[in-house]
Amino acid sequence: MKTRIIVDKEIYLALLNPVDVKDIFNTIISEKAYLGRWLPFVASTNEFKDTEHFVSQAIQIATQIPQYVFTIRYQDKFAGLVGMTATDVQNQKTELGYWLSETFQKKGIMTKSITELCRWIFTELPINRIQIKCAVNNYFSQKIPIQLNFHLEGVERDGELLREEVFTDLNIYSLLKKDWINQTME
Repeated sequence: MKTRIIVDKEIYLALLNPVDVKDIFNTIISEKAYLGRWLPFVASTNEFKDTEHFVSQAIQIATQIPQYVFTIRYQDKFAGLVGMTATDVQNQKTELGYWLSETFQKKGIMTKSITELCRWIFTELPINRIQIKCAVNNYFSQKIPIQLNFHLEGVERDGELLREEVFTDLNIYSLLKKDWINQTME
């Protein structure tokens, strides 16, 4: 298993490791209002042990199925997370989730990271379909699958509970391996 994916000279993805807990927790706590707008787990991340539990679970799951989470490093600094979730091995599909610290926004970091992660998934793993779900009003997040030529399949109504009694609809985007191959050949 590859533990590092080079995106470009300033960005790399590093397989999630217990030493990342401090960076992840500190970023979530210091950017709670910003990240909490679209990420439901932020509200319940209040103690260091909450992030320790997440990291431990993500690492454990990756030992059982191909579902990997990576830290995003920009100029060797922690910038955010990107990873696979809801992986369905039998049907060869996965979903990508991602978030980026406000400090690192608008540098193309996430678009480049998702591009390279998709390349890695399609060439190294038995995955045929990658899906991304974005809140319909989270325009910054939607730019990623749109720029990467994911296909908008529809809307999952009330697809995510953001906070108590507040649901959001989710746009569902997908990219198939054959679509990705055709794009890379153009």
